[in-house]
Amino acid sequence: MLKLLHTADWQIGAPFSHIAGDAGAVLRDERFAVVRRIAALATAREVDAVLVAGDVFDSNLVEMRTIYRLLDALEGYRGPWVMLPGNHDAALPESVWHRLARLGAPANLHVAMEPLPLALPGTQAVILPAPLTTRHTLDDLSAWMDSASTPEGIFRLGLAHGSIEGYLPDQGEATNPIAADRAERARLDYLALGDWHGTRSIDARTHYAGTPEPDRPKDNDSGNVLLTQIERPGALPLVERVAVGRHRWYRRTLNLTAAEPSAFNDLLGALIGDLGPVETLLLWLRLEGSVDLDGRAALDVALDRWQGRLRHLQLDDATRLAPSESELARLDEGSLLGRTAARLRDLAAGPQGDTATLALRLLWQEQAKGEA
Repeated sequence: MLKLLHTADWQIGAPFSHIAGDAGAVLRDERFAVVRRIAALATAREVDAVLVAGDVFDSNLVEMRTIYRLLDALEGYRGPWVMLPGNHDAALPESVWHRLARLGAPANLHVAMEPLPLALPGTQAVILPAPLTTRHTLDDLSAWMDSASTPEGIFRLGLAHGSIEGYLPDQGEATNPIAADRAERARLDYLALGDWHGTRSIDARTHYAGTPEPDRPKDNDSGNVLLTQIERPGALPLVERVAVGRHRWYRRTLNLTAAEPSAFNDLLGALIGDLGPVETLLLWLRLEGSVDLDGRAALDVALDRWQGRLRHLQLDDATRLAPSESELARLDEGSLLGRTAARLRDLAAGPQGDTATLALRLLWQEQAKGEA
């Protein structure tokens, strides 16, 4: 029996620069936290090795402290870690892997820098890796596995990073192709893949683990590792998805037309409440429909409240400001203020819509102050 833990696409050192404020820092730290969870799982499930199928690091330019922090996170599992250079951390002439080697990597950390058979310590298994030496290639670097010679009666394991064309909803980040039937052609017991950030099975022996900590609002079943057990060489693997991710990323749309302003906070609460704990939720929210001036003010209050509770709230505000007749009347339609408001309302429907809408909202806020 061979028991493996397959993971990929950690992208340690990812900046998350598109996530403003403290949330970005939390997500950067979570990259290390999930590695500690993986190490603890590997120890608890007594696996023979952890295979990391590429993109361990977000780039070859990560800081030295980032490398040290990763080494600390790996200490929770004392068995073999086998890591493959991917497109983000390709095995260039001078790479993050060379810096790691100069630091003196721990004895249980094995970096597959070359396409050569790698005997898995303590097992009757050989890993056939396909490391990337450039960020992109049009060649199938896994092709050498077909003719790789290994002793009879041992497990043959493939480790690669790239795209299997025609089998993914998108083609991943890299153009690096991998033949869909590579496991069959190379007589592999298991082919551990990385590059696509979701968990997906290509066939019984070929699997993408996905990133263990979700990093984008896509419905791709990320946040897992794969616990793989193979009874004997030639037997089909038993693959179990184990959730290890903490944060959840979603994309949702909310139409506010005909909704009462007093209900806006509840509408947001109902939508968000269906997605789980708010402290680990990152939400890309598109707002549609039309709201009047009072509704816009109520919406701003509700959004501020939820932005303070969620890990991150990213807004795509496509609402249209539509002042009611009673609101325009409150601005005194015959006065300069009222005529300005009416003009801004007309402009809000044209090319200067964003500017006019903002001006109309500010005008309404000033009117509200005067009435208070």
